[in-house]
Amino acid sequence: MNTNVIIIGAGAAGLMCAIALGKRGRSVIILDHASKIGQKILVSGGGRCNFTNLNIQAENYLSANPHFCKSALARFAPSDFIAMVKKHRISHQEKENGCIFCNGSSRQIVDMLRDECNSVGVKMHLNCKIEEITRKNRFIVKTNSGVIESESLVVATGGLSYPNLGATDIGHRVASQFGLRIIPPKPALVPLTFSRSDREKFCELRGILLEAVVNCRGHEFRGEMLFTHKGLSGPAILQASSYWENSEEIIINLLPGIDARSIFLSNRQSKMEIKNLLSRYLPRRFAHIWCEFYLLSRPLCQYNDKELLDASRLLNGWIIKPAGTEGYRTAEVTRGGVDTDELSSKTMKAKKVTGLYFIGEVIDVTGHLGGYNLHWAWASGWTAGQYA
Repeated sequence: MNTNVIIIGAGAAGLMCAIALGKRGRSVIILDHASKIGQKILVSGGGRCNFTNLNIQAENYLSANPHFCKSALARFAPSDFIAMVKKHRISHQEKENGCIFCNGSSRQIVDMLRDECNSVGVKMHLNCKIEEITRKNRFIVKTNSGVIESESLVVATGGLSYPNLGATDIGHRVASQFGLRIIPPKPALVPLTFSRSDREKFCELRGILLEAVVNCRGHEFRGEMLFTHKGLSGPAILQASSYWENSEEIIINLLPGIDARSIFLSNRQSKMEIKNLLSRYLPRRFAHIWCEFYLLSRPLCQYNDKELLDASRLLNGWIIKPAGTEGYRTAEVTRGGVDTDELSSKTMKAKKVTGLYFIGEVIDVTGHLGGYNLHWAWASGWTAGQYA
């Protein structure tokens, strides 16, 4: 069987690339080992698909080369994907921080992409296991259902997150096979775990949610922070986790926008216990347990100035040293992947191998929480679709 382009991966990037190719009149076959397309799209945004963000810019992405993503993002804007959504009459809305969600379900986005693929003649081979990939003048892909040849091969296999949905490292293996460097992958947008001592210390805080500012390596994120039975989660923690490296500390401001010292000084003569004062600003159970380990709560009038200053610094700069992350099982994305120095930012083509392209999460480009990763899939897929 022959075709112009083979795409490996029927996820967000692969489907968008196929649509762009089909509109150019290219014949396209998508291969995927799963039985359904768009598996990760279906679970995104809590099932409502946070499919883009109005505030897209390069600063929202991590990469060894922070400039790599600029070209694709400039050429495929949030408005471009929203136009497709409107064409299919999918109701959607803007939520906090520019996030755009479906009012219905993520299934609507998957159905839209399938319809677009069908309209331009894209063929899909699902439940398809790739056995071997070789290249002479053309790419030859041997599968459990036959051999397919093509001029171009697009790798859109995603990262290692969501292994329960079938994620594998096949994209990294294909890159290595053709001599491309790989930035070591790691889980990103993932809950952090406590050390054994901290887990025992804070086990009673499970389920507590509070507003915080989390700082990791100079990157600050404000949002909700959730105590779990293993450690810390919530948007602020997930964002910081993408920057976290093993053995590093994170700094948590438990009273964002509030100067803890001024609270203490304004209640300097009070006989109220400090844990009860803090309960006005923090969940009561958290304030009481936290004070038990850090402040030895007593009436405010019994603290000297240095003790109050130390307490305020601790509240506005609580230092935690996570033991690790929960891993790919709960990670939303994978950081690392195909080294962007191996690719053209204009076309997504491998510099060393004619006709070989990489798009989406398999590349060393990782977005922040809030629709940025899906938009990178759309943008990189559309860009490769102009050239493959």
